[in-house]
Amino acid sequence: MKKNKIAAQLYTLREFLKTPEDIAKSLKKVKGIGFDAVQVSGMAPIPEAELKKILDGEGLICCATHESGKSILEETQKVIDRLKALNCKYTAYPYPHEKPTSEEGYVKLAKDLSAAGKKMADAGLVLCYHNHAIEFERFGKRNALEIIYDESDPRYLQGEPDTYWIQFGGGCPVKWCERLKGRLPLLHLKEYGIVDNAVKMLEVGSGNLDWKKIIEVSENGGTEWFIIEQDVCRIDPFDSLKMSLEYLIKEI
Repeated sequence: MKKNKIAAQLYTLREFLKTPEDIAKSLKKVKGIGFDAVQVSGMAPIPEAELKKILDGEGLICCATHESGKSILEETQKVIDRLKALNCKYTAYPYPHEKPTSEEGYVKLAKDLSAAGKKMADAGLVLCYHNHAIEFERFGKRNALEIIYDESDPRYLQGEPDTYWIQFGGGCPVKWCERLKGRLPLLHLKEYGIVDNAVKMLEVGSGNLDWKKIIEVSENGGTEWFIIEQDVCRIDPFDSLKMSLEYLIKEI
């Protein structure tokens, strides 16, 4: 796969992004590891102009962001302005800020996301949906993630599936990437493995997911950015990102 299409999800490094100074130091380390792009998330408040200056200084692209679900739906223009300031095309709705408890609730969420996504599309931007495991709760014949994609407008809501959470929820990452063909600009690469008889998040290539097939299907489906994320790291998070990047470059 192309190295310049692999990004680091900065949420992985959130403990090292608590001040603007921390952000500058950490982004320098991310570039030194070998990344050319990042997804902005999990950092302390910092003016967009200052963050853009740091990114440009390190030669890093902001390929996507995560914004709060509430702000995406209720303050869409502020999100648009932020993305424009970062010269960033994509953001993702990261988690239901008001968790639906019924099929009707998820249908409403899908419609609300489409409405926000249309405003973003009119501004030349793209809204995606990032799943966890909660979206694999079933309501009738469909799980919540199926409802979200079935009931939203593909023109205005794209996908940012998370491989670990799909597997954790009982789904198949390969099949979901196939299902979202043409609707899959972003993909979170997060490893699922077993250590001491317990499910763990691991460095990409250290667990049980079929990465060759996942990447093949995603590339065929139009994925633009492959974003490495590890919510919990068993070693230094910078080393975790480096291990995952090296595996993808050498083995995929």
